[in-house]
Amino acid sequence: MTVEIRVPVLGESVTEATVGQWFKKVGESVAKDEPLLELETDKVTLEVNATEAGRLDEIVVAEGEDVEVGALLGQIAEGAAGSAAEKAPEVPKEEAVEKPAEAPAPKEEAAPAAASTSATKVEVLPAAQKLIDENNLDAGKLRGTGKDGRITKGDVLEALENGGASPAAPAPATAPAAAPAPAAPSGPRAEEAREERVKMTRLRKSIAARLKDAQNTAAMLTTYNEVDMTGMLDLRAEYKELFLKKHGVKLGFMSFFTKACIAALQETPAVNAEIDGDDLVYKNYYNMGIAVGTDSGLVVPVLRDADQLSFAEVEKGIGALGKKARDGKLSMADLQGGTFTITNGGVYGSLMSSPILNPPQAAVLGMHKIQERPMVIKGEIKVRPMMYLALTYDHRIIDGKEAVTFLVRVKDALEDPQRLLLDL
Repeated sequence: MTVEIRVPVLGESVTEATVGQWFKKVGESVAKDEPLLELETDKVTLEVNATEAGRLDEIVVAEGEDVEVGALLGQIAEGAAGSAAEKAPEVPKEEAVEKPAEAPAPKEEAAPAAASTSATKVEVLPAAQKLIDENNLDAGKLRGTGKDGRITKGDVLEALENGGASPAAPAPATAPAAAPAPAAPSGPRAEEAREERVKMTRLRKSIAARLKDAQNTAAMLTTYNEVDMTGMLDLRAEYKELFLKKHGVKLGFMSFFTKACIAALQETPAVNAEIDGDDLVYKNYYNMGIAVGTDSGLVVPVLRDADQLSFAEVEKGIGALGKKARDGKLSMADLQGGTFTITNGGVYGSLMSSPILNPPQAAVLGMHKIQERPMVIKGEIKVRPMMYLALTYDHRIIDGKEAVTFLVRVKDALEDPQRLLLDL
């Protein structure tokens, strides 16, 4: 019996996806609920699992092709065991005759041999293996970020960007003299060495479109302030061990920033609003978007009703969403319904930047690197751990007074964190 593999319902307003990579090859056995392939939408990357055990009988849609909801992706021969490797004994006689003749040709054997050696050390996805072979990489030296440590195409591209490509196979002794000669131009190869063309993922295209749309539509303006982080650092140092022991999660910065933003949003409701046609929609709930950088791009999962959560629940919620984002496990529901966004460029060393709005939200707060700077405190110069804050807002909804008031309230709460704990 044949079981069809079809594109599942992808979520609200999402009708298309791109086949990212197949985890199985035709002929390989699959277990029930085992991941078969990855689909990339404009919001999340999701896996399609096998509904029945058997053997992958056919792949209808190749990697990189676009598909619609309900489209046929492939077929499973239900109950059929075995893999391509197990099928090999069907032609042992012909192989046994031809292999001795091929043995003297070392050039053709060298590349597959290197690939097979790497494959025994770590599982490599098909698209990634192709790039590894083309660039003479050692798969054993690559870090896999896919499911169960699999090496993905993105891992290989990252390695190439970081200079991780293995040196090219040594040329004959005459190669140095022949290299400058125009007689052997090898145009495409030389061009490939200087630049690489990779098709944009659906997620990356969606990010680009949304950010450009925000620039074209919103009247964006950014206001800045700076925060003395001494009080927060002292509070964390005093209670971090007790907090971890009691709640099983570290006391980080994000819970303080989330709570400070909620307190400021409650005082300046326009910052928590959005435009819908000719109407302004003021939100009386606080779904906080937390920007997370992943190998595929920036995503903003949403911590829902964050005003009703404790510090420990905020830390646990943000940690869980961050892990799901990095593992590619976010659902559509995780990305929808945000009313305000916080992005932390400081984790990458950014000292100051102007974040771009996350439509249809009216504002986004940018955190930055903590840096010690000389500050005048009551007439004396003292060294303080300072952080720049940036609030980008839609001037169509938020006036300058409201934006500055919001940012000052955040600053005050962070510089005196006991106010957050006492809800003052």
